[in-house]
Amino acid sequence: MALDYTSLEEAKRLFNWSERWGAFDGGPDALNITQECVDRHYRENIAVFLQNSDGSRETYTFGELSDWTSQYANMLAARGVKPGDRVAVVLNPSIEYYIAFFGTLKMGAVVVPCYPLLGPDGISYRITSAEAKLAVISNEREHIIPPELKIERLLADDLRTMIAAESGQFEAQTSSDDLAVIQFSSGTTGQPKQVLYTHHAVTITAVFVKFWIGLKPGDRFMCTSSPAWGHGIWYGTVGPMIFGNGIGAYSGKFETEVLLAGMEAFGTTVASFIPRVYKMIMDSGQFDKYDLKLRRLTYAGDAMEDDVVDFFQEQRGLSIASSYGNTESGPIVIDCDFKGWTHRKGSAGKPFFITRIGILDDDGNEVTPGTVGEVAVWRNDRWNPIGDYGFLDEDDYFFPRGRSDDVIKSSGYRIGPFEIEVTLEKHPSVEKAAVVGSPDEERGQIVKAFIIPKKGADTSQRLVDELKAFVKGRLSMHEYPKEIEFVDELPETPDGKLKRKVLKSLEYERKRKVA
Repeated sequence: MALDYTSLEEAKRLFNWSERWGAFDGGPDALNITQECVDRHYRENIAVFLQNSDGSRETYTFGELSDWTSQYANMLAARGVKPGDRVAVVLNPSIEYYIAFFGTLKMGAVVVPCYPLLGPDGISYRITSAEAKLAVISNEREHIIPPELKIERLLADDLRTMIAAESGQFEAQTSSDDLAVIQFSSGTTGQPKQVLYTHHAVTITAVFVKFWIGLKPGDRFMCTSSPAWGHGIWYGTVGPMIFGNGIGAYSGKFETEVLLAGMEAFGTTVASFIPRVYKMIMDSGQFDKYDLKLRRLTYAGDAMEDDVVDFFQEQRGLSIASSYGNTESGPIVIDCDFKGWTHRKGSAGKPFFITRIGILDDDGNEVTPGTVGEVAVWRNDRWNPIGDYGFLDEDDYFFPRGRSDDVIKSSGYRIGPFEIEVTLEKHPSVEKAAVVGSPDEERGQIVKAFIIPKKGADTSQRLVDELKAFVKGRLSMHEYPKEIEFVDELPETPDGKLKRKVLKSLEYERKRKVA
């Protein structure tokens, strides 16, 4: 089968991009994500497994999803939705989400996934900027769409009743070049940006699902990421279903033991979570109490702490494989699932076979192995910086060091905030930490830490001095925070990423007023 290789050397020798088309029924002139992910697979096989936070579970087959998405597509057409119109889907993982997501794509309209816990401003921004004609939203969250926003609303609780009388047959008419998904970035560095994906994106996803996620026939895949974000859309939903693998999702307030019980019930063999989920599993002390059949673990998002990596290696002999890229660049580095591949702790893997990345200094020149610099991709005969810092080692393994906006430049050093945050959070008095660069006339910037203290912690100067010494003794002299501020909360995106830019802007504004 296309994209199936037994070793790294075989893949490097034989892979070419045109091969990916062999994994699909359609081609450039006639390609539809729903046809490839739902309609063509065995109707009796499990397509979606839902683990709800109350402990209940739901299971749906490819046949059921195929029929419901056809009924939904016919319902959209009857309501005047045309190919190319935008439909916002504002739902947690649920069968209604998957009907709306895949049904919109089958109809030829454009799906706009929106995180359902956004407030009125966040939802309004996405709906307005995407020019959505219709929104599918739960009854309990309908109120977050401001009444002045003139958009038709479909309530998810009524969705299956609404489509029941429609035909279960619908023939998709899209090509690979037709717009399919408008995804919004999480807004870590400013207002969320639109990223446009055509149906062609499914063919790129297929490559990384095989080479990074490592799915094989019969695997059951679990992902806890919201299907409003890139990881949850392309690797939690679309990617596994390309190959007829059932997907597992978690809906509701996160409870570690409920997730573990769901993974056991689903027979999960491959999982992909954000680092926070792996840490919560480790901290729960419950991991070894469940009969889990895991053979492959991957993650996306923030960096992974070493003690979490060590835990899963010691417990199950499993490395947690990463990939690297961002919403705009796509994945450009992967930690492969091949015989002959060696995982290196802290690394996101190596540049994808036919991708060239470079690490540049401030003048745009490539630096030597082991030197931190700005990450760039070679495209269109030039280096294209992607807004991150990191380094390549002597064996071409890539180690990310954060957004370029987050990297602190102090007295000639480039300092990544993540390692300092992790160290601070190991102190018994620290609940959560965020580290940014604060302007300093002499050094350019100094390291400043914003800290949410543990309940009952003494936030006197004694603790400030203790935390500085704690970091200084574990990292290096230039990395310890010169300033520490205790706070009640830290700004985060809806998917839990620190908004360091907000804290950094606050610092610069404070220092400007003092100057």
